[in-house]
Amino acid sequence: MELKDFDAIRPFEPEELPAAYERLLGDRQFQQVLDYLYPQVTHEQIGEKMRACRNNLEFQKAFSYGFLKKLMAQASKGMDINVESIDPKRRYTFVSNHRDIVLDSALLDVLLIDAGFDTTCEIAIGDNLLSLPWVKDLVRINKSFIVERSLSPRQMLAASKRMGNYMHYVIGQKNDNVWIAQREGRAKDSNDRTQPAILKMMAMGGEGSVCERLKQLHIVPLSISYELDPCDYLKAREMQLKRDVEGWKKSAQDDILSMRTGIMGAKGRVHYHCAPCIDEWLEQLPEDTPRADIFDLIAAHIDEEIHRNYRLYPCNYVALDMISGADAFKEQYNEDDVKAFSNYLEAQLAKITDVPQKDEAFLREQILTMYANPVVNYIIAR
Repeated sequence: MELKDFDAIRPFEPEELPAAYERLLGDRQFQQVLDYLYPQVTHEQIGEKMRACRNNLEFQKAFSYGFLKKLMAQASKGMDINVESIDPKRRYTFVSNHRDIVLDSALLDVLLIDAGFDTTCEIAIGDNLLSLPWVKDLVRINKSFIVERSLSPRQMLAASKRMGNYMHYVIGQKNDNVWIAQREGRAKDSNDRTQPAILKMMAMGGEGSVCERLKQLHIVPLSISYELDPCDYLKAREMQLKRDVEGWKKSAQDDILSMRTGIMGAKGRVHYHCAPCIDEWLEQLPEDTPRADIFDLIAAHIDEEIHRNYRLYPCNYVALDMISGADAFKEQYNEDDVKAFSNYLEAQLAKITDVPQKDEAFLREQILTMYANPVVNYIIAR
């Protein structure tokens, strides 16, 4: 397939960037964002720096990289990545658990640059987050390709095939990396599981058997571990509203609040861990594995790799002991850890103010579960 076959979903090509820059710089909402992010810098200065970026990677290094470094210096206690199992000279499809709408993939780009990779990732992003034209322009400048949702079954099949083909095109023709979440949307309870449908979509591209098609993408299971999730109280709130209000759905404003909270909120320590590429594992799958089972088996392997490479923090063990009413993991934390997490938990619960008949016990249990589930899955995977 050719690049033009993916025009509706792909990032901008270098020759398309100048026009995209001008649209952005002329958008009033984007100008307001610039005023917030760079209060001491004029629009003219930003425009000059932007126009000097000849391709998407130069834009990322000129704008995204520095912004994210500064952000994480303020909003985290440090971030790092383990890339011992992969080769910086090769290209991969990173399939990760999903903690933050924006930062999961953005921080991966920063960490890959710091680890010596000469490129970043093309990022799969749902079109539900792209309702504003300037946001859509910005993410396509920033090497994102669009996951089309809310389609009819027939349209969804065609969109999935195009996306699968595009991912193969990125790895095989553009010689770039890909990042995609293991499931649509974040796991609200941090019980991370790969949706087989994601793998089925990937296998719609390429040639040969299912395993041969997936091997062509060089899938790397990626574990993302945030010590604190600034959106934990928003997820708990959403769970109660879904429980109590028939037909409740998140609004666009809810998505914007989640994005802003996730980006700006305190995260504690952040760790990324790359498992070995699954190509060799795929080669060992028996050729007579029933097609009905194969995607479930591959998803389970990716899950196991993600779970066993979590980095766990004292708060994870405290939460599991709190929710079970026991002290089975008391060797993993001390009294100060318990006090700190208890205070944090109460402060997060206090932020939930707009839920009718606020169910404090339910909300507390939901947040505790978010922090406890990684321990449960880690123990099983080990």
